[in-house]
Amino acid sequence: MHTRALTLSVLACALALSACKRTEPAAESAKPAEPAAAAAPANVTASATPATPAGPGADDNLNAVLWVQTSAEYRAATETVYRAAADKLELALKQKNWDALVPDERGNAATGLAPAVVMDVDETVLDNSPYQARLVRDGKQYDEVSWDAWVAEKKAKPLPGVVDFAKAANAKGVTVLYLSNRAEHLQAATLANLRAVGMPVKDDSVFLGLGTFVEGCEQNGSEKNCRRKLAGQKYRVLMQFGDQLGDFVQVVANTPDGRNRLLEQYHDWFGERWWMLPNPTYGSWEPALFNNAWDQPTEARRASKRAALNVAP
Repeated sequence: MHTRALTLSVLACALALSACKRTEPAAESAKPAEPAAAAAPANVTASATPATPAGPGADDNLNAVLWVQTSAEYRAATETVYRAAADKLELALKQKNWDALVPDERGNAATGLAPAVVMDVDETVLDNSPYQARLVRDGKQYDEVSWDAWVAEKKAKPLPGVVDFAKAANAKGVTVLYLSNRAEHLQAATLANLRAVGMPVKDDSVFLGLGTFVEGCEQNGSEKNCRRKLAGQKYRVLMQFGDQLGDFVQVVANTPDGRNRLLEQYHDWFGERWWMLPNPTYGSWEPALFNNAWDQPTEARRASKRAALNVAP
């Protein structure tokens, strides 16, 4: 998982004093706007109209989290990915020149190395939608304290299809490496969670978390290129799995154009060496729409996202 940049919930409106009129939130409502009410008769004062109770504001992530948690389509999508990958695994093993690392990250010959698959953890192996749901329910946003507490609970469930794939790979002598942007201090809790859901964990070395030292390679933020190079020093990487473009290759320019150019460059790798899982709840695609400036106010970021819509004439 990438540096986690979660969609910010829209601020609920507040009442300064109980006698004041309710102020509508600046952000759009999650439901269609209701028709304007007819003007009140002249002899009816505003104070005689019952005040509408203030409820929670709209949340950009509500539908995304619900889709992950409740839709049959999400389960079908993840199972499709892992079943298709399992069908390709035998072919990848047989072809000695098969490698899922880009040339710039390979750095050494893969011939003779033990086979492995590289898997992101969050929203690729483990489903953290209950944590996302907490944020939606409580009107909060991602922060490291609440995230670390969630990881410590070790309650994340596996994505549909992933355990069967990983067990099949392990049975063929393929090591599963977990290349995650979970910080190194979360290693023990993460590996315990993975083991609890049935994922193969060879030993502690298979967790390559954020902060892993890689000699001779300087990590740029949360980019994973250094850790992919480290994996390539010991293994022939047959496949990579992730929910974001940066799980497969370094994203140099996190802009819509830069990301699309990168996708076009490696278009043929997807469905062969690289396997993308759906994740509508967060990702580096979102800040690419507002120049990666998370310090902007919520409404400024939302305005940039709205401006990026392809609207039918």
